[in-house]
Amino acid sequence: MAKTILVVDDEERLVSLLKAYLSQEGFRVISAENGREALFQARHENPDLIILDIMMPEMDGYEFMRLHRKEGDTPIILLTAKLEETDKVVGLELGADDYITKPFSPRELSARVRAVLRRAGKTTPEPEVLRVGMVTLSRGGRYVKVGDRFVDLTPSEFDLLAALMSRPGHVFSRMELLDRLQGTALEGYERTVDVHIKNLRTKIEPDPRSPSYVETVYGVGYRFAASPVNES
Repeated sequence: MAKTILVVDDEERLVSLLKAYLSQEGFRVISAENGREALFQARHENPDLIILDIMMPEMDGYEFMRLHRKEGDTPIILLTAKLEETDKVVGLELGADDYITKPFSPRELSARVRAVLRRAGKTTPEPEVLRVGMVTLSRGGRYVKVGDRFVDLTPSEFDLLAALMSRPGHVFSRMELLDRLQGTALEGYERTVDVHIKNLRTKIEPDPRSPSYVETVYGVGYRFAASPVNES
C-alpha cells in the first residue's frame, strides 16, 4: 500500500508541483493550506509523513507542530524560506525530523522523504538472510551465492542487491536505489546506478545480456524478479 504524505503549504503552485512529483514517485499525496486544516487532515487521514511549511496564515507550522505532537508522532519535514539557524533549531526542537530550505530540488525532497520514512519504519529488524530463486544473500556474513557459487561483490553492489532482494517484484526507481546506497540521493547521479547494475549482472546472471534476476523496467528503474529463471 502506498505511503500517504500530507503537504501543508499556502503556495498553491508549490503544492501542485509536489503532488505531481511525489505521486509519480509512488506516494499518495493529500494537502492542506494552513496549520488548522492540516490538523484536521492529520486526524482523519493518518498520514505516514508530513511536509510542512513554516510561514502560513491562520496557523503557522510551529503552532501546528505544538498541537500535533500532543496527538501523534508522524515524521515531519519542514519547508522554510528562512535561512536563520534559530528557525531551524526551533523546528527541530518542536519535533521536526528534517528540514529543507526553499528553493529546493523536488528530487532532493523525494530523497529526504524516503530517508525519513526509512528511519521511522525501522521497527522490525530486516531478515539476516535473503533467498530468492538460486540467489542467497547474507547481511551478517556479507556474502552472496548463486547456487553453490560464491560471488565477490563490491560494497555498493552488495547493498544494491540487498535492496532489490528485500522486495522481489517491487520496482525501485534509480533515486530510491541511490538513496539506499548513500543515505540521501544526490541529484544528477542516478545514472551511476546503471553502472552498478551492469556490473552486478555480469557477476550473478547466467546471461547478463538477457537477465533472469535483475530486470529493467523501462522509464522507471529496476526490480529483482519475483520468480527468477534458474541457472541451468
